[in-house]
Amino acid sequence: MRFVHIVALLAVAQYFVFGFLVGRARVRYGVKAPAVSGHENFERVFRVQMNTLEQLVGFLPALYIASLYWSGLLVAGIGAVYLIGRLVYRQAYIADPSGRQIGFLLTVIPTSTLLVLGLVGAVFSH
Repeated sequence: MRFVHIVALLAVAQYFVFGFLVGRARVRYGVKAPAVSGHENFERVFRVQMNTLEQLVGFLPALYIASLYWSGLLVAGIGAVYLIGRLVYRQAYIADPSGRQIGFLLTVIPTSTLLVLGLVGAVFSH
């Protein structure tokens, strides 16, 4: 379970780092709060953070529920792919939003896998 906790905490930390980067982009591109638009490069950084938040809503519960029924190491490994996927997504989206597919897949596939594992575990556990 320790590795699952590490992955969960890294996912939240990653989100906070992305939030910090949004703040830095606000200053760099002169986008004053509460505005969320005004410079394309700022908007890219902001969308990465928002998409990460949207993904966390499904990822974290799926991670924990799957870990109740399956090996913590397996679940943490799947979660590590999610973390890498978020980094790939960020780099691709910042460079050119149309190239974000691989990072998106490396996020959605692990989350979907964890959802299925959690559901199978819950339905078929004794």
